[in-house]
Amino acid sequence: MGLWPWLTGALLLLLLLVQLSRSARFYAKVSLYCALCVSGSTLAAVICLLRHGGRTVENLSIISWFVRTFKYVFGLRFDIKGRQKLEVDHPCVIISNHQSILDMMGLMEALPKRCVQIAKRELLFMGPVGLIMYLGGVFFINRQRSRTAVTVMADVGERMVRENVPIIPVVYSSFSSFYNYKTKFFTSGTIRVEVLDAIPTSGLTVADVPKLMDSCHQAMRTTFLRISKTPQENGATAGPGSQPAQ
Repeated sequence: MGLWPWLTGALLLLLLLVQLSRSARFYAKVSLYCALCVSGSTLAAVICLLRHGGRTVENLSIISWFVRTFKYVFGLRFDIKGRQKLEVDHPCVIISNHQSILDMMGLMEALPKRCVQIAKRELLFMGPVGLIMYLGGVFFINRQRSRTAVTVMADVGERMVRENVPIIPVVYSSFSSFYNYKTKFFTSGTIRVEVLDAIPTSGLTVADVPKLMDSCHQAMRTTFLRISKTPQENGATAGPGSQPAQ
C-alpha cells in the first residue's frame, strides 16, 4: 500500500476530530496561527532584506502588512477608536495591555509605521519569528537578568520624563468572547481597540515615574473593563477569565 492512502486517511481523521471535538478545533486553529507566523515571518524577512538590506524600523510596514492579513483567516475584526491620536509628529511612548498569543495581530492594526518595540529576549530565538522581529528593529531585554530588564525600563522611564515625551495608552478589549485557552474556545469575533488621550509628562521628575505608571494603569484598566462589557458580534461579553490591562 502506498503512502497516499495513509495520508488521506490521516487527513480525514483529523477533519473528523476537528468537527467533533472542541479541543481539536482549538488546537487546529492555534497550530494554523503558529504556522502563519512562521511562514509569514520567513517571507517577510526575505522581502525586508531585499528592500532595506537589514535591521531597520522601516521594515515594520512590511511586517505589519503580513500580520494584518491573519485576521481574515480567523474571522476577526478590529474596531479602532481614536487612531488619529497616534498620528503625531513628535516622539511618544505607546503602552498596551497583554492578553495572549494573538496580541501581535492587535498591535499591528494600531501601531504607527515607525515604532520601536520592546520585547523579551527569548523571542529572538524563535526562528523566523525572532528574525523578523530583529529586522523590524525590536529592542530585546533579558527578563532572566532582572537587573538588565529593570535598568532598560528605568532608562526608558527616565528618558521619557527628561525629554517630556507623552505616553499614549492603547487598550484592547478582552479576547474571552472568542478566545479562551482554558476552555479551548477559539472562534470569530470583534476586538475593540481604544486609543486614549496622551498623558503629558512635562514638568515631572524621575521620582514621579511610579505615580505616572500607576495613573496609566488605572486609566487603561477602566477603559478595558468598559469596552470589554460591550456585546461582541457573537453576543458574548468579557467573562471572568478576561485579563485587564497590564
